[in-house]
Amino acid sequence: MSKRKSSNSGQTPDKRSRLSQPEASEEDETGYFSSGEGLSTSQSEVGIIESISLKNFMCHSMLGPFAFGPNVNFVVGNNGSGKSAVLTALIVALGGKALTTNRGSSLKGFVKEGESSADVSITLRNRGRDAYKPEVFGQSITVDLRISSEGIRTYKLRSKTGHLVSSKKEELISILDHFNIQVDNPVSILTQEMSKHFLHSKGEGDKYKFFMKATQLDQMKEDYSYIMKTKTMTQNTVEKHRETLQELKRKYHEKEERYKSLASLDEMQKKLDELKNQMAWALVRNHCQILGQLQDQLEGVTQRMQQLQPQCAELKSRAQARNRDLKAAEVRNHNTIRKEIGNFIFSILKKHFTSGPRLLGLLDLKCATKMSLFLILILSFDLSHFVYLAIFLFFSFCSREKQDLLRALESKRRDLAAMESSRDNRLCRFGEHMPALLRAIDEADQRGLFRKKPVGPLGFCIRLRDPELGLAVECCLKALMLAFCCDNHADERELQRIMSRHFQQGRRPQIIVSKFTNTVYDVRSRAVDHDDYPTVLKALEIENPVVANCLIDMRGIETILLIKNAKDARRVMQSEARPRNCREAFTREGDQVYYNRYYSSEQNRALYLSGDVEEEIRFENMKCIFEIPHHCTLTKHALICIFLQAELTEWQNVEEPQSEDLKPLVTNRFTHYKEKCFSGFLCLIMALCSGRGTGGAQQPNKCFNSDEELARSKHHKKHYEEKRKAHVDMIETLKKNLYEKDQLLQVASIAKAAEICPERLDVRRTAKSLDSEISRLRHKLNTQQDQQGQRDTIVRQFHEAKENFNNIARQVKGLEAFIRQLSEIMNSRHNVYSELRMYLSVRCKYYFDSMLSQRGYIGKMTFDHKNETLSISVQPGEGGKASLSDMRSLSGGERSFSTVCFVLSLWAIAEAPFRALDEFDVYMDMVNRRISMDMMLKIAASQRYRQFIFLTPQSMSSLPDNRLIRILRLSDPDRSQSAIPFGQRNPE
Repeated sequence: MSKRKSSNSGQTPDKRSRLSQPEASEEDETGYFSSGEGLSTSQSEVGIIESISLKNFMCHSMLGPFAFGPNVNFVVGNNGSGKSAVLTALIVALGGKALTTNRGSSLKGFVKEGESSADVSITLRNRGRDAYKPEVFGQSITVDLRISSEGIRTYKLRSKTGHLVSSKKEELISILDHFNIQVDNPVSILTQEMSKHFLHSKGEGDKYKFFMKATQLDQMKEDYSYIMKTKTMTQNTVEKHRETLQELKRKYHEKEERYKSLASLDEMQKKLDELKNQMAWALVRNHCQILGQLQDQLEGVTQRMQQLQPQCAELKSRAQARNRDLKAAEVRNHNTIRKEIGNFIFSILKKHFTSGPRLLGLLDLKCATKMSLFLILILSFDLSHFVYLAIFLFFSFCSREKQDLLRALESKRRDLAAMESSRDNRLCRFGEHMPALLRAIDEADQRGLFRKKPVGPLGFCIRLRDPELGLAVECCLKALMLAFCCDNHADERELQRIMSRHFQQGRRPQIIVSKFTNTVYDVRSRAVDHDDYPTVLKALEIENPVVANCLIDMRGIETILLIKNAKDARRVMQSEARPRNCREAFTREGDQVYYNRYYSSEQNRALYLSGDVEEEIRFENMKCIFEIPHHCTLTKHALICIFLQAELTEWQNVEEPQSEDLKPLVTNRFTHYKEKCFSGFLCLIMALCSGRGTGGAQQPNKCFNSDEELARSKHHKKHYEEKRKAHVDMIETLKKNLYEKDQLLQVASIAKAAEICPERLDVRRTAKSLDSEISRLRHKLNTQQDQQGQRDTIVRQFHEAKENFNNIARQVKGLEAFIRQLSEIMNSRHNVYSELRMYLSVRCKYYFDSMLSQRGYIGKMTFDHKNETLSISVQPGEGGKASLSDMRSLSGGERSFSTVCFVLSLWAIAEAPFRALDEFDVYMDMVNRRISMDMMLKIAASQRYRQFIFLTPQSMSSLPDNRLIRILRLSDPDRSQSAIPFGQRNPE
């Protein structure tokens, strides 16, 4: 065989000289790679590697892209050129673990130092009938792998056109399973470390494991072992179910006996239902009887009323006649009395008008002035109207002052009591009910009625930094001082219920619902920041963030300034350069200041935030002392009011006299007697009261007889009207009862009875007897149910026990059938497994002997499947001159050649679309290397449907020139360049 010129690894690819055409060689003569018909059709169509490229992988900045041929590929180059990196990238990109490569323990170790990620791109062929989703991927599948510096692996599966199809590793696993690519199988990919380990391994167990893994028998064995473990667990489960089944069967029979004993209870229940039906219609019959009695009573009363109707009409006409006579006499007497009373009043006014100042001294000037104005009414009104009106108005005035006095007194008492209580308990300032309310809230919280305990009153939870600003803060917060805060609406409803017990009248404190937080809001961006005047938020000491957040939400206290002096407040707020974010301000007196408005406060002192309670109590006591004279005056008014009330009541019963013209008299004396008018009114009232009796005594008795007859008629009329009214009321009552009974009968009784028993029954027994029998039967039924249990419970327990027993029985039966079937299948599988193992062992022996014979060796391969060992004996040289010896006694080259023969024999029995070997000839001499290479090329020639990738540091210049052999030469790495050039022997 002629030698080929080896290309210079230091040259660039474009300057690399093509290898010359070889002369006639043994390989050519044997025709391993001769072209023939059907060569193209025998090439592999799926699963082989078309190209691979690496970037920032291991210590290489750029490798590739490499275009592999469909059959034999040699990747040659010196150490460090990147041969093993290509094989490692192939394993990792196709889903292999970092430990499988023997190049590192984690993926992040494959990223070049100083780079953030490493990229690997592999293109797999996807043609023919066995292509994987050809309508999606096309004739090739590109697997792009990116490994980050943190060791994170991401995939992108692209079609032939470069379109991204999937980013899931599950899709890659499906592709590998479809192509039967096994990156962890040493026969498919034999790395350098695995090759060295295998060459140096002298254990028969390691060789057997290698055989089992190469043929995937170990995976089958593990699967069968897992199935047998599952079978054992299932058998244990069945045994437990059998024990449980016996207990369930016992319970089932027990519940069945109790279920059958319910027959007697069913009979009693049926009898009870029949009695209830009879009871329903018996009650209807009773209502019908009561309705008939009421109808009879109504007819009797109606007949009696009709009999009394003529007599009532006659008496009514007689009463009307007497009434007309009475009215005529009253008119005549009225005119006479009015005339006499007018003259009499005029004389009294003339006589007693000088006695006014006696009672006037009891009143203040205001009341006297008001009373003097009433004299003007004398000029145009009737005297009795004037007197009545004067007394009524003055009485009303005094009554109002009395009520105002009582209300003010009660308010002062409450304020003083609250201040007295707040000496020891500041909470009393917020109302007399507030301590009890908080105690109730604490009790409810201890009982767990609140999710989160409400907070309040808010005014109790804050403290003033400056006591002078108490009134200003109260005017700002107003009703919020008494408000409470809840975390949720459920707590708010519970708090409302508690408040309803303590605030039955009057206004209740406000309740604000807001989510509780543990931190105060960050209001720096929207708060007022003034150097001289604080905001309400800064003026208060608030320990609870919930209170602070609530006041921020409800009142915006971060935007309100507190300015003690009103003049300064106007200057700050009503100027053009007012503070940013400031909405309003409050003065020390509680006045509210806006940009263009100013509102004075009606409150003159702090009620809740006052610092000195004793000073407040002294202030209220002094105020009460100063008001004592005014209260004495009001007390005098009250006494006069009582007197006038009595007189007013009597004057209301006096008939109205005719008015007289008293204008001249009043006009002449008005100024002189201005301060004496009220005394004159009292004298007038007394005189009129005394004169009324005299005037009545002087009346004639000419109407006496008419009055007596009228009185008798009125008496008779009243008597019969009362009797008539009684009968009418009785009729209405009976009608109402009749209507109610009828409605009860129609709506309630009949409807209820029809609901209980739709068919109407003719019941002879009374409702009372039926009720007693129902009670007796119900008691008997309850007694037996207590002994046996409730019917529904017994039935439910029986069905549950039956269902549980049947379910477990079915499960046990199904599991037993499954175990039997699984045992049969596993026995068959074990037999097939044993036959397959034997068949593969025989084939491996045959191919091993055939490979050794190429060198003139004789070998023996002994499998011990029981002990899981594989012993290999080789006799170098001619068979008759030496005996078989263990591989451990062979030289390095002989052992390497024997190992290659073993690997090639495994190739013949293992299925995979491609084979990859890394430095398989590292310990061979030239003779063994050439023989091994010849054998591998023969196998490659006979298996053109597979792809072979050999990585070797040899130049391979002696290989025959054939288009099925592709040589990729890697140059020694140049540290100054980012990509390593390579050359290929004969690109397609």
